[in-house]
Amino acid sequence: MPAKKVPVKTKLHPAWIAVGITFFTLVSTAGFRSAPTVLIIPLEDAFGWSRDQISLAVSINVLCYGFTAPFAAAFMERFGIRNVVIAALTTVGLGAGGTVFMTAPWHLMLLWGLVVGVGTGSMALVFAATVANRWFVEKRGIVIGLLTAATATGQLIFLPGLSMLAVNFGWKSVSLAVAIGAFMMVPIIIFFLHEKPSALGILPYGAPDDWLAPSPNKIPAGKLAIDSLKQASKVKDFWYLVGSFFVCGLSTSGLVGTHFIPAAHDHGMMEVAAASLLALVGVFDLVGTVLSGWLTDRYDPRKLLCIYYLSRGISLFLLPSILFATIHPSTLVFVIFYGLDWVATVPPTLMLCRTVLGPERSTIIYGWVFASHQVGGAIAAFGAAVVRVKFGDYAAAFYVSGLFCIITSYFVLQIAPGTTAKDLKR
Repeated sequence: MPAKKVPVKTKLHPAWIAVGITFFTLVSTAGFRSAPTVLIIPLEDAFGWSRDQISLAVSINVLCYGFTAPFAAAFMERFGIRNVVIAALTTVGLGAGGTVFMTAPWHLMLLWGLVVGVGTGSMALVFAATVANRWFVEKRGIVIGLLTAATATGQLIFLPGLSMLAVNFGWKSVSLAVAIGAFMMVPIIIFFLHEKPSALGILPYGAPDDWLAPSPNKIPAGKLAIDSLKQASKVKDFWYLVGSFFVCGLSTSGLVGTHFIPAAHDHGMMEVAAASLLALVGVFDLVGTVLSGWLTDRYDPRKLLCIYYLSRGISLFLLPSILFATIHPSTLVFVIFYGLDWVATVPPTLMLCRTVLGPERSTIIYGWVFASHQVGGAIAAFGAAVVRVKFGDYAAAFYVSGLFCIITSYFVLQIAPGTTAKDLKR
């Protein structure tokens, strides 16, 4: 029997239910990844480990998170979203729970770096992209913006609570909270997340009556991911996207996401206060990324990226001089402005990924582009710690990151024109 079209004006389309479950899952799992940020100082105090040792574990986590993504996208296409996400949540729970028994830095690198990194990377933004591509024809940009915001916002809004746990009950309480949270998400996925619109006998949101689903790819998942990389590597625009997202990771999760709290602590700010400021960045990120998705549905994604990277670069140049001593009006201005731009780059980047090898492989291409984001993040997570150990503060790391953002604002305009926002949505 052919799929039915749900009247979008008179009935809630099940696509929005899928978005709601995905949003909640991404917020929760992103919160799991934020834990090492609040554990840097407690682990220094508990074990005497150096900041660069702890940051190396965070760097491994960021790398695994990124390089798992393109394979996770292929596995979702081959084995289903639910199966991959359930396995990922279980992996996160086991890895986080295992850290309560660690006694050496390599234990942290193995469990939080490798195991939790692979688990969270198996969901990450490819989960959001897969849901958006499967369930939506119209409003895909704003959905991607909403789900992208869930990933970044969740990573930040849990920080005050996790920080209070670490301060009041010790670092092990954070690990146990993350493990329990991951296991609690599994039944929600099992019972409430549907695989695709055809499983309910309906069309995606906004699909015309003659819409046909893309033919399933029969190439093995791992081979599909590698083949997509080989084909994309021949396209110049792919490398522009890779380079720009490398800088995106360098300037957000790797630098500010990992070292904001320790940097603020170095300047006398209480950990919980610094975590609250970073959480506020996450709140404004939700607004900024959803707005970016709305804009991506209407305007040239290349011009949006230019604006985002330029404004971020300027913000990072101002950060060391205005932020860390006390919380004052200029601090809050920075938090709001930087928060609005935190991951606003994702919707236009993902939309441009559809032009590299076509929409059929856009999620996998985005997985590889996202891997470059995490390489940048890993370099910043470890490199900023080295800068701090060598020079006594983080200022040089912020200035270098800001310079890269400003340079990137020029190069994203070199991505080939000839496609409009409407063309890219198809």
